[in-house]
Amino acid sequence: MIQSMTGFGKASLQLPTKKITVEVKSLNSKGLDLNVRMPSLYREMELGLRTQISTKLERGKIDFGIYIESTSEQTSTKVNVPVVKNYIAQLKEVYPDADETELMKMAVRMPDTLKTEREEIDENDWEQIQVIIEEALQNILTFRKDEGESLEKEFNLRIGNIRQYMNDALALDPERVQAIKDRLQTAISELKVNVDENRFEQELIYYLEKLDITEEKVRLTNHLDYFLETIKGTEANGRKLGFITQEMGREINTMGSKSNHAQMQKLVVMMKDELEKIKEQVLNVL
Repeated sequence: MIQSMTGFGKASLQLPTKKITVEVKSLNSKGLDLNVRMPSLYREMELGLRTQISTKLERGKIDFGIYIESTSEQTSTKVNVPVVKNYIAQLKEVYPDADETELMKMAVRMPDTLKTEREEIDENDWEQIQVIIEEALQNILTFRKDEGESLEKEFNLRIGNIRQYMNDALALDPERVQAIKDRLQTAISELKVNVDENRFEQELIYYLEKLDITEEKVRLTNHLDYFLETIKGTEANGRKLGFITQEMGREINTMGSKSNHAQMQKLVVMMKDELEKIKEQVLNVL
């Protein structure tokens, strides 16, 4: 079954001092366009994480993020007491009559008054984060499959419409052929010249053969069947479906150029309209 490139997945984990949330979303793209946002603490894991994501999602414009929310009263950022005291001492020399509180307010605005202790990766924490990464990726895959089911229904509808319009056009073929014969007969009659009937019939048959759309009908039918067969496949097939729609377009265009019949040309325009709707949706297929 086909999958959409559009999707969203999310999972979260509560650790003793923080809540970890993983979010991943994707849109359609010709290739893999991966953007990863994560805390600097886990940056050394990014390369392996990128491989993990690309293996699972294959293609699309993907935004992946790991977000941390502290749930502990403790903080890794602390006041650099010696630095603050030194600033206060210096400020007293500049403002000897200043209030101690005011000096404190000025001092804490100075550089290096806060220091952040660098955390080290806790292997146990990362193992748990890996679990929710997999969960978020599985959620987006489920989302993509659900979207793929909707796309498949849409494709079946549009392919069925093209097939119906094609058959309606073919049903008009006898009328079209007769109209061409009548037009040529009228044109010859207006010329008021004697015509060899056998030669006229031969030329007429040659002319009608050049306007015959039977081959286009056969090829277009094969393309329609192949398209439906492809969307049932198990592999990513968005690019293949794109190629098939190009071939379908060629046959429909040829039918239009050969039809030489107003009602048939209207049906060809309707076929083109359905094909354009298919092409728009094919861009979303993985």
